[in-house]
Amino acid sequence: MTIDPLLLVVDDEAGILRLMKLELSAQGFRVITASDGDLAITMAEEHRPDAILLDVMMPGISGLEVMRRLRERSNVPVLLVTAKDKDTDKVRGLELGADDYIVKPFNPDELGARVRAVLRRVLAQDVERVVKAGDVEIDLTRRLVKRGGEPVALTRTEWLLLQHLAANAGKVMLNTELLTKVWGPEYRDDLQYLRVWVSRLRAKLEETPSTPQVIRTLQGIGYMFEAEPADVADA
Repeated sequence: MTIDPLLLVVDDEAGILRLMKLELSAQGFRVITASDGDLAITMAEEHRPDAILLDVMMPGISGLEVMRRLRERSNVPVLLVTAKDKDTDKVRGLELGADDYIVKPFNPDELGARVRAVLRRVLAQDVERVVKAGDVEIDLTRRLVKRGGEPVALTRTEWLLLQHLAANAGKVMLNTELLTKVWGPEYRDDLQYLRVWVSRLRAKLEETPSTPQVIRTLQGIGYMFEAEPADVADA
């Protein structure tokens, strides 16, 4: 028997909590709730949810601080729910380890779809180590890359960059995060360096590098490996 995913929803507004629990329960999730940051941390440790939907703006411990503490002890997927729609807020959340973010007011169907997409990405990383995007296939275990069925030769640096992008397919990878992981913390602000290497990868993987479909740019934020539609479509 399959057990429905357990979600922890955290928000200081009782009305929002009720709405999210009602909508997500109707979509097949088991839902528990917390109204503040301290309770959220306690419940996350006790119930081990499959994913957490976390409001950013809360009195006391903010959602970002809750996520920072959670990341010290767990890799549970976190989706930030925020009324803010500024890129700086999104970047801050992603830097702290958020898997996705949802801006209020949200569409209930979109809410469920985003949760399912995050859970699929986590499952795919745990079980399946082959990532596909169009005619590009990346075997993360064997470190093999093919395009149109033919092997693609990559330098060590190109592979390291692609590995981080593909292992997090469908998730925004921040410029600073990629620079730090591939080249080291001393390169975290060298955006031009990253652009050059992404351009080299695109030349080998993209049908039309000037209009990339595999490695997408999120201007001023980072890059995302665009997995096949089957990997990110509705369940």
